[in-house]
Amino acid sequence: MKKIITTVIIAFVIFLGIVVAGPLYVINEGEQAVVVQFGRITNVVTSAGLKVKIPFIDEVVRYPKKIMAWDGEARIVPTAERQFIFVDVVARWRIADPKKFYESINTVDAAYSKLAEIIDSEVRTVVAENPLRESVRNSNIIMERSQSDETMGLGENIEVEIISSAQTSTGYEPITRGRRQLAEEILARSRRMVPEYGIELIDVVTRQISYSPELTPSVYARMIRERNQIAMYYRSQGEGRKAEWLGKMDNEKRSILSAAYNQSQTIMGRADAEAARIYASAYDRGDASRRTFYNFWRAIESYRQTMPKFDKTLTTEMEYFRYLYSPR
Repeated sequence: MKKIITTVIIAFVIFLGIVVAGPLYVINEGEQAVVVQFGRITNVVTSAGLKVKIPFIDEVVRYPKKIMAWDGEARIVPTAERQFIFVDVVARWRIADPKKFYESINTVDAAYSKLAEIIDSEVRTVVAENPLRESVRNSNIIMERSQSDETMGLGENIEVEIISSAQTSTGYEPITRGRRQLAEEILARSRRMVPEYGIELIDVVTRQISYSPELTPSVYARMIRERNQIAMYYRSQGEGRKAEWLGKMDNEKRSILSAAYNQSQTIMGRADAEAARIYASAYDRGDASRRTFYNFWRAIESYRQTMPKFDKTLTTEMEYFRYLYSPR
């Protein structure tokens, strides 16, 4: 009887130990795991749910299945011209092969260190192979934009001419690749190295590029010089357009005044002709005394307008002065 009780107790203790050790485990959504038996991987679990393991023998190592972010530190990197800049990049990655990941890196913290080593190395290589302008600019939009200058009323595209001419004089060189393409190259180079660690690198983005303290003053001075030269070019273009429009306005003014003068002279001629006709008609209809008075009145009116302009008279025998020297 005692042997039976002892056997039952031993069996219960073994059963309790198995239950405590946990033959079952749960893989949550967003998780994946590898089952390790004495240091050897026996199973890779990528789906969520309730799973079974061998107690005391199998060890479950869990890894995140979601996309994770790697945020590197800003590194000072030389460009092709040996000018130093601070480059700060970020990346997104995930564990694509848990088996390779466990065998090569084992922990997520070690993966971050490995990514920093790989990406920083490629950043240095790519930046050092390209000029400074390729790292700090994305495109040539400042040299390619062409928009109508409606605010100045010019009605034509002069933006490209102004920008290209001013920047040619300042040595503002166009880029051939740009910062975005350099980031793509860093990503492509890094992707070739991470698969052996079971990692998938999704993207690499340049978050910030800043100049070193030694380079900043010269960069700012060059920017100021370029902006001033472009501003001077704008002013000279504006002065030229101003002179052109003032000339057009003066010509138009003269044309309008000339047309108005011609029209006024035509109207005055017609009015004088009409007045002469009326005077002649009235003269023909009057008797001799009225016609005489009319002639006298017209002569006096003419004297009043012309005599003040004469400095001297050389003769008095003109028919014009008959009323001045007439005995009557």
